[in-house]
Amino acid sequence: MKIVVQRVQEASVSVDNEVISAIGNGLLLLVCFEQGDDDEILNKAMDKITKLRIFDDADGRMNLDIKAVNGEILSVSQFTLSWDGTGGHRPSFEKSMQPQEARLKYALFNRELRNRGFNVKEGKFGAFMKVSLINDGPVTFLLQY
Repeated sequence: MKIVVQRVQEASVSVDNEVISAIGNGLLLLVCFEQGDDDEILNKAMDKITKLRIFDDADGRMNLDIKAVNGEILSVSQFTLSWDGTGGHRPSFEKSMQPQEARLKYALFNRELRNRGFNVKEGKFGAFMKVSLINDGPVTFLLQY
């Protein structure tokens, strides 16, 4: 599992020139499920994301988590993250989880984040999406499990 975590002032996802999800202050997550990802990995990722202290406190130091700033989450499926950049110039996505299984994991991931009390908006799994954001900082992290 790979997740790009971006601290954003705002972010949105459009499909067919229509905005389907949008958030204000919070996290944009680009989420990739790879073969072998299980519920244990999913839980580790959710724990890390929800406890990341990457929002500024009163002194301007990254010391607050998303709950402390009442932030939102925009979760976007992103299978292309499975390519590691090796072996030529044409990306291969053979490490990606099969779409049917990944769709279920993505739905579970988002549902469990909501169950933990977070406001989660989503992209559309498998769709050609346009993602817009204002990265705050910029602050961006790559989580790999």
